Amino acid sequence: MGYEWVIFIHVLSAIGSIGPLFVMLVIVQLLKHNPTSLDTTTALRIFRESVRFIKHAGHVLVASGVVLVAWGPWEWRHSWIVLTLLLMVVSIFFLASAFKRVFRAVEAHSISYEVMVFQLGRATWIYLILLGIMLAFMVLKPMLW
Repeated sequence: MGYEWVIFIHVLSAIGSIGPLFVMLVIVQLLKHNPTSLDTTTALRIFRESVRFIKHAGHVLVASGVVLVAWGPWEWRHSWIVLTLLLMVVSIFFLASAFKRVFRAVEAHSISYEVMVFQLGRATWIYLILLGIMLAFMVLKPMLW
């Protein structure tokens, strides 16, 4: 019974890690196509809080994933686990730097509105793609070696 609950927690934390990115995409589109529809300060606050939420959901995701591997039939050397961990490291560094860089540039008034919107959109898409690939590895569990 405990293993199933850990799977449930793992799935919920995966949703929590990916879900906010779709909201962020909507905000980018609003900022891009209708700049007066949303205050920039409000949009950036939503982005910051979303990134914070994604990080916390990611912590739960990693912890539950470790438990699932420890309790389950898989080994740390399986290709889908190794590749997921590698992508996770890349995404952690990416998330930590990509959004922070934009936030700092906005605070320093060293970035134009158009560049800010472009960079937020690009960072969101890249992170969404990285998480999508990790999700595919976890669901499909390809044995590549």
